[in-house]
Amino acid sequence: MKVGVIRCLQTEDMCPGTTDFKLIRGKKGAFAGVEGEIEIIGFNTCGGCPGKNAVTRAAEMVKRGADTITLASCITKGNPIGFKCPHAEQMLAAIRKKLGDEITVLEYTH
Repeated sequence: MKVGVIRCLQTEDMCPGTTDFKLIRGKKGAFAGVEGEIEIIGFNTCGGCPGKNAVTRAAEMVKRGADTITLASCITKGNPIGFKCPHAEQMLAAIRKKLGDEITVLEYTH
């Protein structure tokens, strides 16, 4: 699996993505059951509310080799700030529409 991670711009000052990287490396959370090696192609923000750059950044990671895009849990589960992004569903839908069925889109990391 070659994965690109989109994270929340609002949380980047308080979260360096340590748990995301740890779970990817350990094949836990959304990566449980993945067979074979997982390579991180990119780790970028959504660009800020309302996630205006998430689609473009996901597409760029696919151009650079990603076969899977995941929204980090800060977007879809609200870690660590306690509430999820109000634009999460729109971002997921827009990314899926742009990338099509050939690219796997995961909804969280942990």
